[in-house]
Amino acid sequence: MENNNLKVSILMGSDSDLDVMNETAKVLESFGVGYEMNVLSAHRSPDLVHDHVKSAPGRGIKVFIAGAGGAAHLAGAIAANTTLPVIGIPVDSSPLKGLDSLLATVQMPAAVPVATVAIGKAGAQNAGYLAVQILALSDSGLAQKLLDHKQALVKKIQEKNKSLKSK
Repeated sequence: MENNNLKVSILMGSDSDLDVMNETAKVLESFGVGYEMNVLSAHRSPDLVHDHVKSAPGRGIKVFIAGAGGAAHLAGAIAANTTLPVIGIPVDSSPLKGLDSLLATVQMPAAVPVATVAIGKAGAQNAGYLAVQILALSDSGLAQKLLDHKQALVKKIQEKNKSLKSK
């Protein structure tokens, strides 16, 4: 969804992460939040990461979401080059089942924050929701969509309980 409503930059360290990162895109799309998606590696293309991050405000970017597996330094490399919020998604792509990615993403030095979510697809979805919450701080229409979404979640639970009781 690359459009004039561009607000989020989704980055992944490898195209093998696309299946996970598509979960983030689905959440953003459901709220009508525009995004761009790119493959950039903290290790294989550090200059491209730097240039992408530095040019982001001029493209309307307000939040970065970075997914990476293994050493997973992408979110940290982004955070080192911006004052915009960075959300990191650890991707399960190694024999360590994403634990290495989680530790590399979450264990940032002081003054270089990365908000880190769960490993894998659930984390990717939550990264999308967190980005929407951040953007909703200055967008009342988006805030209302979030409230409506939360109310729909409550209704689903109520319906499931009703269904259980009727059995």
